[in-house]
Amino acid sequence: MAVKMPRPGFQGTIGILGSGQLGKMLLPIAHRWALDVATMDPSPTAPARALAQRFVVGDFSDRDAVLAFGRSVDLLTYEIESVSVEALQMLADEGLIVRPAPRLLGIIQDKRNQKQFFADNDLPTLPFTLVDSGAGLQSAPPELPFVFKLGRGGYDGRGVWLVREESQLAGLPDAPGLVEPLLGGMTEISVIVARSASGEVVAYPATEMLFHPTANLVETLVSPASLSAADEARCRTVAIAAAEALGLVGLMAVEMFVDGEGTVSINECSPRPHNSGHHTIEASPCSQYEQMLRAILDLPLGAVEPARPAAMVNLLGEEGALGPARYPGVDEALKLPGVSVHLYGKTETRPFRKMGHVTAVAETVEQARALALRARDCIRVTTPENV
Repeated sequence: MAVKMPRPGFQGTIGILGSGQLGKMLLPIAHRWALDVATMDPSPTAPARALAQRFVVGDFSDRDAVLAFGRSVDLLTYEIESVSVEALQMLADEGLIVRPAPRLLGIIQDKRNQKQFFADNDLPTLPFTLVDSGAGLQSAPPELPFVFKLGRGGYDGRGVWLVREESQLAGLPDAPGLVEPLLGGMTEISVIVARSASGEVVAYPATEMLFHPTANLVETLVSPASLSAADEARCRTVAIAAAEALGLVGLMAVEMFVDGEGTVSINECSPRPHNSGHHTIEASPCSQYEQMLRAILDLPLGAVEPARPAAMVNLLGEEGALGPARYPGVDEALKLPGVSVHLYGKTETRPFRKMGHVTAVAETVEQARALALRARDCIRVTTPENV
């Protein structure tokens, strides 16, 4: 097929597999550059549907649906990882530009493959053991405490079990995964890295991730992280090394652990815009969303140093709320200086579902975090009957 390379001001359609909040936040940049964008998602009410020039209802894990969509665009990317790699590879073989590459996604989709890739390429990671079944660990449990991670299908804290007592072994799934030691005293870091087709690469300053105590998903992040200059530089170097080893063309979040002695270990990678980079919309000269489009279009990459310290807090569906979403308290949050509120436009809420986020910028990280938490506490994510 004839391939046209879309650039700002040129003809061509960018296809995005996935139309959730990440796609929604990509589209204003595409509009600014007069790019034509089509998106596909299984949900007819997906948040990005109203912003795309063309929206297709389709399952991005279905080979034939992805093939049909891909053959209607000039460049294909994705904002979610549960995509048919087989279809992406077939499209690439036909001459369609697919960024990031299908091979990279094939490695990332299974955490077992990821970990083995890190080990094979001398990228630092925690020691691990691949296992055929989590349930099988009951007969020969690893040393406690440990972490069990599903190979495929986990996201937003799902698919991860923190096993501290033998009684918890019975709750592990009968599915392939990996085991890692559960270590204390680790700072959890994410570095967003972008790499263009020309090989230009940039890495944002590390952000520090603080997790929800029960949902095991990122609730709060602060940037810059509480790292020494040497540890910060080491994190960015490791993130760039991972991007280079994977042959990234696009954007990727590299999540890492940093111990008290500055040892960096990669946890996992996500080749798309990431929750840990939302704050870049307000705090960086070039947001992660603009950076992704620059990278896949092979445009000059943007500046990454933050203008001001920032903190971001996810807005999660409150416990017991299941149904149409309502957001009482947004007006109170918007009274706070330096606070930005992002609502994703998901029509249904449920407990702990990511429904939006708030970002705060301030003179110090501590001030930004306090402001973001104050804004979060103003807003409920609930249903009409609970308002």
